[in-house]
Amino acid sequence: MSDTVSGLLSILAMLLVLVLAYRPLGDYMARTYDSTKHLRVERLVYRVTGVRPDVEQSPRSYAISVVGFSVVSVVALMAIQLAQAHLPFSRDLPGVPFWMSFNTAASFVANTNWQSYGGESTLGFTVQMAGLAVQNFMSAAVGMAVAVALIRGFVRTRNGTLGNFWVDLTRGTLRILLPIAFVGALLLIAGGVIQNFADTTMTALAGHSQTLTGGPVASQEVIKLLGTNGGGFFNANSAHPFENPNGYTNLLEILLILLIPVCLTRTLGTMLGNRKQGLAILGAMGVLYAFSLAVVTAAEVGARSQAAQAAGGAMEGKETRVGEWATALFAVTTTGTSTGAVNASHDSLTPTGGGMVLVNMMFGEVTPGGVGSGIYGILVLAIVAVFIAGLMVGRTPEFLGKKIGSGQMTYVALYMLTTPAIVLIGTGTAIALGSTPDAMGNPGGHGFSEVLYAYTSGANNNGSAFGGITVTSDFFQITIALAMLLGRLVPIVLVLLLAGSLAEQTKVPTTAGTLPTHKPLFVTLLVGVVIIFAALTYFPALSLGPIAEALT
Repeated sequence: MSDTVSGLLSILAMLLVLVLAYRPLGDYMARTYDSTKHLRVERLVYRVTGVRPDVEQSPRSYAISVVGFSVVSVVALMAIQLAQAHLPFSRDLPGVPFWMSFNTAASFVANTNWQSYGGESTLGFTVQMAGLAVQNFMSAAVGMAVAVALIRGFVRTRNGTLGNFWVDLTRGTLRILLPIAFVGALLLIAGGVIQNFADTTMTALAGHSQTLTGGPVASQEVIKLLGTNGGGFFNANSAHPFENPNGYTNLLEILLILLIPVCLTRTLGTMLGNRKQGLAILGAMGVLYAFSLAVVTAAEVGARSQAAQAAGGAMEGKETRVGEWATALFAVTTTGTSTGAVNASHDSLTPTGGGMVLVNMMFGEVTPGGVGSGIYGILVLAIVAVFIAGLMVGRTPEFLGKKIGSGQMTYVALYMLTTPAIVLIGTGTAIALGSTPDAMGNPGGHGFSEVLYAYTSGANNNGSAFGGITVTSDFFQITIALAMLLGRLVPIVLVLLLAGSLAEQTKVPTTAGTLPTHKPLFVTLLVGVVIIFAALTYFPALSLGPIAEALT
């Protein structure tokens, strides 16, 4: 009963904070990207890097900048990892193996933070700070820049440009992510998250002393969550007491994950000049999020097995200081936002609970999605919804004042097919290998779910894992890294090309035949499109894994 009460209070507190932050933060982000003025520190950055901030870019130029920046970031992050032994604060650790460094670099640049290593046993402080934490900021800022570029595509008329990627990247980092991360880090430290450069000696329950690795954890923890990056300073991730000590920090971390994705819907409405449209998008996200939370919570609290009944709930793989309700809330939040941080082992969730968090990623992580990626993902799905509505009434579909023709639908179709193709091809290839069963932590349907979860997590830039599978072989290091890079960059390029095609159009006047996209009817249609597309794409694979396991 106490866990139920605390769980409900946590949900209410989360909603209250998000409601209070929604308007001011959402409008502030809109002003940030619409502003024509550059801060002094920003001008210094532009002079050093040779950027001309007042020159706008075409969709192709914007996309080349994103891809080029990402490729250079992968190479730089790999170099830092390979040279770790020669860097200060290396903690006498050797350089990271080549393919593991490639996997890690691809992961953090793609805003995935999939980790095939134990943080405290593999990486020194310099790599954690100068490598991983920096990319946590950069990858999040890239996602927001792409989302804003798509919004500009809807706003602009007869304009072939989408803004300046380097300006959007700089502003997202300096004006939005850094200030919030600074305050968030202080709040985490106040809650008990460590921030030091020394190991900690503690007395174990048996009475002997034990030395635990310390480090600058709070500063990395805050941006991994705020930027919906995921990963963890320690191998145990947000289940580690140095990363997530208590119920207060657990709730704060959930709020950090949701803060920007939720408030970006207000940014969308403000930049469009139609705030009801932002609320409609948030409504669709909220319906899917609430449904997922209800399913996972019921599955984990239900205690249907004998072991769970004896324990008072399905507590395997969960932290007792967190409990089932808060675990379910964290799991749904992290898989619905492309974050990937975990405060429990998802491999130990019930078949229904584990299947639902897997489905969250298969929705395209638009509930409410990652920083930036959630907005451009749900807008692409909204275009599909208006296209279907147009087919039903025999009218050329329109969305936010722009006609949706064959050119736009080509980009949308390729976007929709990219991630499922990566997931299913990767999973099928892995399952076909004779060595894969040795990597599975479990046989049968659960083992298949581990492999499916890994590629779904990688291609959707989530980064969480079931935990039972061993992914340290060169095959998994390379293929999951490719899944992360392709799952990130190909959709981004398609979104930018779509934005460019929209920006070149003139605004279509609203008539009696225009489908209102800010009303409950459209929200219902959009929710249906998200669910049906995921079902049609992934149901056969889910039938072999979590569905088969749940039915046994």
